[in-house]
Amino acid sequence: MTGTTTVLPSHCGVIGGGRMGAGIAHALLLASRRVTLVERDEQAVEAARERVARAFEASVKRGVIGDAAQPMSRLTTVTGPAGLAEAGLVIEAVPEDLDLKLATLRAVEDAVKPDAVIASNTSSISLDTLAEALARPERLLGLHFFNPVPASRLVEVVIAAATDPALRDRAVAWVTEIGKTAVVVRNAPGFASSRLGVALGLEAIRMVEAGVASAEDIDAAMTLGYGYPTGPLRLTDLVGLDVRLGIARYLERELGTRFAPPDLLVRLVEQGHLGRKTGKGFYEWSES
Repeated sequence: MTGTTTVLPSHCGVIGGGRMGAGIAHALLLASRRVTLVERDEQAVEAARERVARAFEASVKRGVIGDAAQPMSRLTTVTGPAGLAEAGLVIEAVPEDLDLKLATLRAVEDAVKPDAVIASNTSSISLDTLAEALARPERLLGLHFFNPVPASRLVEVVIAAATDPALRDRAVAWVTEIGKTAVVVRNAPGFASSRLGVALGLEAIRMVEAGVASAEDIDAAMTLGYGYPTGPLRLTDLVGLDVRLGIARYLERELGTRFAPPDLLVRLVEQGHLGRKTGKGFYEWSES
């Protein structure tokens, strides 16, 4: 791969059409790329397409673009990885489950051309572990987008031990081309963003659990006192309490008990209170 162009491939793939995957597809379409979005069945495909369409409707309202139809015309939605055969870059954005990600990456490698780059949107799982799924691990790196993708300016570029060194500069150029800023980190548990973000979020949950202050007041302390755009508990609701719990358990295994999830977080997840996507977490939400 050394010496190949830094221009974002004209045809990109995204596998997984949830909130993150749809947001990544939206970013690539805004960069005038053709995008193939893969989901597990026709119902999930339709839901993913609707998510992307809603993102473009919001972009029109914000004045980012004048018409949603033109970028949507470059989006293809399919139910299997065979549709990724011509993509030069494929970004995996399935849920944060190791076995699912390994199986997905194997299926992607079987479907794409030999020089295609494969990226994972994982927020915490070791890229070295994910690379073990591939016959050519040098083509894998992390492109960790942030929620909500259309509004977030950051993409974390994660370099695994086997990643082709030339991919570093290519990935940074691609991130710039879609209008975001790249930070480059070495593969480590939680990388930089999840490790710091989860540490803050878990401590905020412990403070609610101990009755130190309400979720609203803890968040206000961070937004008004420290200039955070979103408080750690509201952000936990946006990310998903189940996602935060999964990352915390992974980091606890890798880095020790300082990442042990609070009982309150475990109870809320067991009760199905996962944040914005279920209508309730640390806050009440009007949309599911």
